[in-house]
Amino acid sequence: MLLILKNFRIKKKDAVSVLRNWKGTNGLTDVAPTIYNKWIYLYLKNTYQDEMGETSFKQFLKTHIMKQSIAFQTKNENSPWWDNIVTKNKKETRKDILKLALQQAVLSLNNQLGTDVNSWTWNRVHKVEYKHPLGSVAIFKPFFNVGLFEIAGANEVINNTMFDYSDAAEYTIKAGPSTRRIVDFSDVENSWSILPTGQSGNPMSKYYNDQAEMYATGKFRKMKLNKEEIIKTSTKLVFKAK
Repeated sequence: MLLILKNFRIKKKDAVSVLRNWKGTNGLTDVAPTIYNKWIYLYLKNTYQDEMGETSFKQFLKTHIMKQSIAFQTKNENSPWWDNIVTKNKKETRKDILKLALQQAVLSLNNQLGTDVNSWTWNRVHKVEYKHPLGSVAIFKPFFNVGLFEIAGANEVINNTMFDYSDAAEYTIKAGPSTRRIVDFSDVENSWSILPTGQSGNPMSKYYNDQAEMYATGKFRKMKLNKEEIIKTSTKLVFKAK
């Protein structure tokens, strides 16, 4: 038992060290966002769910009020929200809730991802699948859905991949950039772009998902804006009336 507690304290210390040295990046091999997002979720849960109830708390997590409350609530040491109304003989403080949330986060990630904190990389929990309505039917899923892909980014950052907080082991990305473009206004023909899936909406087309892997790995493709270049590299479809 003492050995288990000692190992847990070491893991918690390692997790805190990772967060302290974090530069705010959300890359595939970063460990900090895995710990941070789990901690934030459990901090919110331990702070608000006892007053709101489970159903209302889940609804709260889907609102902008939740996002706006994170920093403000953390700064307010005297907030009545810190106290867990379920524990009648104890009044929890900010320190109690933040410490409890971190302990739960470390324990949860240890059970899910293994005992080595350095292996808790973001790509193991942060993935995207582009779902077609028909892809909800199992037999059609391989033909209509695109992915799964490990992907960088996170909530509320420049590379915004939006997801809801929950008890799920992985984050279900529900929205993100519809396109990325790099435009050189001094040489417009030297511009680059990428789409999350592909140019075509036809699942039978090779252009339906041909950009998906490039997008997931942060790559771009050249935009063809020169007429001669377009003619040389494109195909032409001609309809002839009988």
